[in-house]
Amino acid sequence: MAQTKTKRKAGEPADAFEQFGVSPELALELLREMLLYRRFEEKAEEGYAIGKIGGFCHLHIGQEGVAAGSIKPLRTEDYVISAYREHTQALAKGVKPGSVMAELYGRATGASGGKGGSMHIFDRDVRFMGGHGIVGGQVPLATGIAWKIKYREEDLVVVCYMGDAAVNQGGFHEALNMAAVWELPAIYVVENNHYGMGTAFRRVSLTDMIEKASPYGIPATSVNGQDVLATYAHFRDLAEAVRNGGGPRFVDVETYRFRGHSMSDPVSGTYRPKDEVDQKTHEEDPIVMLRERLFDGGHLDQAGLEAMDTEAREAAREAADFADASPPPGPEALYANVWAEINPHGRLNFDGRGESPWR
Repeated sequence: MAQTKTKRKAGEPADAFEQFGVSPELALELLREMLLYRRFEEKAEEGYAIGKIGGFCHLHIGQEGVAAGSIKPLRTEDYVISAYREHTQALAKGVKPGSVMAELYGRATGASGGKGGSMHIFDRDVRFMGGHGIVGGQVPLATGIAWKIKYREEDLVVVCYMGDAAVNQGGFHEALNMAAVWELPAIYVVENNHYGMGTAFRRVSLTDMIEKASPYGIPATSVNGQDVLATYAHFRDLAEAVRNGGGPRFVDVETYRFRGHSMSDPVSGTYRPKDEVDQKTHEEDPIVMLRERLFDGGHLDQAGLEAMDTEAREAAREAADFADASPPPGPEALYANVWAEINPHGRLNFDGRGESPWR
């Protein structure tokens, strides 16, 4: 769809790419990644519907701009930890699509060996420290990772994602207080889709989201998570500030999920007005927003978009085929990763390799 061009005032950036300091080439990478996330989640939705995926399954459709924009500026060595809506964040951090899908399918080739499922994807090799099913349970863990980074004087940050409801948990407040006192290199991110399961955030809090970190003196900012360019620029600058000793940060990322809370929840249910869901879906799709900017700037045409989309669909299909062909974990998996032993050198043994999973 064409956008109306308005005359640029003196001193204003020529376009969004200049405004946010993002090259068209990088923008195309972000679009390619978001298309993969969308097609992957649609394939997971299909797998759940036909019984290939059991248990819980929380889709990230509509929130792809948050994953792409906030993780792309990070280094490979930086840590990411999340809640249970984490498939696309795992992909953004570098976990292979087949490994993520196999975990959803409960197969031995999955990121967590098929024992974690949709809510518990881990991959220490890319420092994706998992999705966590307990609301807010990952926030103290992220603070522990940040303490480790500071203690070892590493040039790293940890980004911790959570949903709206996590900010009303006790662990959230305890963890942020400790992070502030110790000036830890942590970025606490609320994916503010305005609903904790089926309850609107405004019904359970008299305090605006951006004020939740104010009692601890942690600087807070807000960004439109549907605008992937704005999100990328925001986290690029934020990660640099935290990495350079700026202490913890709190980010209210405004976003919206296009599906229900989980696969067992209708798209809008009885708690989200249908016209609200329709308006958000049609006007604030992060993929469409970036696509139109690239079209208008002459950096992408319909043929290029279709080629990207075909590539994303094929990657999602291959991930599903890989998962479907993989075996379930065997009985011996019951005894793996249950305990650790001290080896003769006084070090903990993990899976017989004698090395810490935290590296």
